[in-house]
Amino acid sequence: MKKKMAYRAESSNKAWLFLLPAMIFIIIFNVYPLIRTFVMSVNSNNILNPEFVGLSNFPAVLNDKLFRLAMKNTLIYSITVVPLSIIISMFIALILNQKILGNKFFETIFFIPYLTSVIAVGIVFRYLFNGQYGFINHMLSFIGVGPIEFLNNPDYNMLAAIIFGVWNGLAFNIIVILSGLRGIDKDYYKIADTFGATGWEQFKKITLPQLTNIITFLFLTSFISSFKVYNQIFALFNGKAGVGNRLMTAVFYIYKKFYVEYRYGHAMAAAVILFLFLLFMTFAQRKIIRKIAR
Repeated sequence: MKKKMAYRAESSNKAWLFLLPAMIFIIIFNVYPLIRTFVMSVNSNNILNPEFVGLSNFPAVLNDKLFRLAMKNTLIYSITVVPLSIIISMFIALILNQKILGNKFFETIFFIPYLTSVIAVGIVFRYLFNGQYGFINHMLSFIGVGPIEFLNNPDYNMLAAIIFGVWNGLAFNIIVILSGLRGIDKDYYKIADTFGATGWEQFKKITLPQLTNIITFLFLTSFISSFKVYNQIFALFNGKAGVGNRLMTAVFYIYKKFYVEYRYGHAMAAAVILFLFLLFMTFAQRKIIRKIAR
């Protein structure tokens, strides 16, 4: 008697046919551009008649003061915006998770920015940060501070970008954390109440461990997204990298080299450096978060 073999979907040719369109899409729009980036990074800046120059583009980029400034600014922006955005989102999500009047309305209000164009919101923030008639300076005047030239004074450009970046990341983070909070079994909290656990103890021993995977996901995606910051800077400073390029970021540097200076090899070398740095930071961040959660 022949032994029946267990059915496995991946062993079926039909299953691979269903995956084929997605695989073709990934190869064309993800894999090929990545390969092309690596190829262009070892060629000359002449895009029509490229010549192989080896790794010479990489030292040229790494020794560029503007590139080092761009990486420094991007790192400062990322390590500030990501934690602040997630902490504030956690606080708001915890409040919305409570049975309060109008919580559904506030959920909708907080989610609206996620549906709005960054460029459009950037125009609004340009008004808010305006040194003469901006709303933020108007509010600061009540406590005797200001006016502060957030957009015209290079010393305050980073602060303006960070405020905008934190606000821009709230909507998505709140929705994801809120969905995680609602997926936690309420019996855990009932048992904790029985043993007299405080709100902080419940958060530390129940809520936080249950949200570990979600927080890890948000940290990784937010960090990668913040390191690719471009639209926010472009919108906030009217197409410029702050005053006198003081707020130059990694992606803005790549854009400048490729589309303004036409130094294609240098631009792609910078893109490869950014890719490898993000790859390393992603693995390192994942390990750190998992150790903290244990």
